Amino acid sequence: MESINDAYSKRLKLQDEYYHTDSCPSDCESGISGAENEQNSPVFDNGLIRIREGETIHEIIKKKLVSSLSAYGFNARIESIYRNDYAAGIIGRAKHQCFSIYSKAMEIKCGGNANVKYAWYCGSRDEINRIISHGFGLPMSNGVYGQGVHLAPIDHPHLESMQSSDADQDGLRHMILCRVILGKREVICPGSEQYNPSSEEFDSGVDNLVSPRKYIIWSSRMNTHILPEFVVSFRGFQRILQPPRTPQSDWMPFANLINALSKFLPPDATELIVKHHSDYKKQKITRHDLIQRVRHIAGDNLLTAIIKSFRGKMKASRSSALSSLQVHLNRRN
Repeated sequence: MESINDAYSKRLKLQDEYYHTDSCPSDCESGISGAENEQNSPVFDNGLIRIREGETIHEIIKKKLVSSLSAYGFNARIESIYRNDYAAGIIGRAKHQCFSIYSKAMEIKCGGNANVKYAWYCGSRDEINRIISHGFGLPMSNGVYGQGVHLAPIDHPHLESMQSSDADQDGLRHMILCRVILGKREVICPGSEQYNPSSEEFDSGVDNLVSPRKYIIWSSRMNTHILPEFVVSFRGFQRILQPPRTPQSDWMPFANLINALSKFLPPDATELIVKHHSDYKKQKITRHDLIQRVRHIAGDNLLTAIIKSFRGKMKASRSSALSSLQVHLNRRN
């Protein structure tokens, strides 16, 4: 099955035409047609239109989210998917036109590619209601990667955000699938207090240029460069197996871990880990907090590789010692 970004490529190509007209996306552009879809959400009170099961867009979004969460060891059952109906009123039309204008401007600035991606934003039902109705407000991110709206790439939904956001009274959790204008990205290091692009050259931030897990849209651009398009409600979200690449800090001495990480991470990231470790020793944070913060900064892939390497060396060292002991015993005999 084609990816979400591929499935929406035709829709993105319509932006040039939209830019020169007063029209708004039609039901056909969203892969949705017919009066049978005109069903408002009983959960959200802002005119969202339900996408029925079996519709192409519904199945693509469902498969993408379920498979992405499953890869991390979590089970999710999709209860509903709604689209934001920007054609419903003049304000919705204005929001969509604003996004299209900025997309076109970014395309020109970047030499033909605005770098528009789909990304997840997780929040409580009340927060998502506010976003759909009024746009993004004061960013609720923890500021580890700068001050702005933090979104997750389509293939890597934020597990920590979903776990920290409470389910509603019906046991449902909610995410928004947004279209995001990234333009030219710059790396934002852990601990950064940045709240705007570092220069006119850049437009957004990421935690990693090659394999990003976070998109950072600065507060000054959050309601022009992010277009909330779909609201996905799901339940379950329970661990079905141990998530891959979740090392525990006691697998190797922390001093060894910091020393190994310093060879791969920028100095400010290493210093931040040292600070968190110091806070843990002073009992300012819990062991669980320390582990989560180190994972957040270094990433599970790097931590797993370092720990496996350390354990391999320790195993080899023990094997060598045992072999030497066996040789010594054989000589005595």
